[in-house]
Amino acid sequence: MIPVYEKNNKEDIPFGQYMEQYQKLDPQEAAERTGIPYDEKTNCFRVRMLQKEYDVSWPDLEIARTDLENTDYAVLECETAAKILLIRFLLHGVMSQSTGNYVTYREVPSGEVYFRQFSGRCLSRLAYGFGFTEGRLAAAFERLGAKWLPYGDVSYELEIINNYFVRFILWTGDDEFPPSTQMLFSDNFPLSFTPEDMAVVGDISINTLKKM
Repeated sequence: MIPVYEKNNKEDIPFGQYMEQYQKLDPQEAAERTGIPYDEKTNCFRVRMLQKEYDVSWPDLEIARTDLENTDYAVLECETAAKILLIRFLLHGVMSQSTGNYVTYREVPSGEVYFRQFSGRCLSRLAYGFGFTEGRLAAAFERLGAKWLPYGDVSYELEIINNYFVRFILWTGDDEFPPSTQMLFSDNFPLSFTPEDMAVVGDISINTLKKM
């Protein structure tokens, strides 16, 4: 069972503890299990997160973008939560392909139990952050290089980490109805991520969209 960590938790399981686990992992085994390439010559994993590609060194976790000309916000460089998400995936994740189906947060194991927290932390934050300015949201997704989808008023698909995808759907608000959103996870997510991880996915995605 992957331990649960809270948003911005700096006491129970600090980042340093995850770094200790990262430094002890066998990088070649992690690469074979997760499908994230590892170069023994450079001692780096080649990782994709939120449409950007990075070289991540082992055991030091030094992060460098592969596209040096792109100066847009890079969540893996900037946010501790994104670094922890990557470490947890390298420690416990598996290589898997989606069947092409997508599931709601409520449909994943234990998702119903934590849905209220997820809704406030992610769905409502996205809805009220962009629900009356859908053009800003679409522009942010476009700048990220996300895949356009024909659902709702604005919808796009992001690759969160290698071969794990999330679809974001926004229905805009007006004088009569509030805005609403939905996040759909590729059906391989429960193989590697807990409900708390999936809430972190929402956090770092929304943070990135706002930075765009």
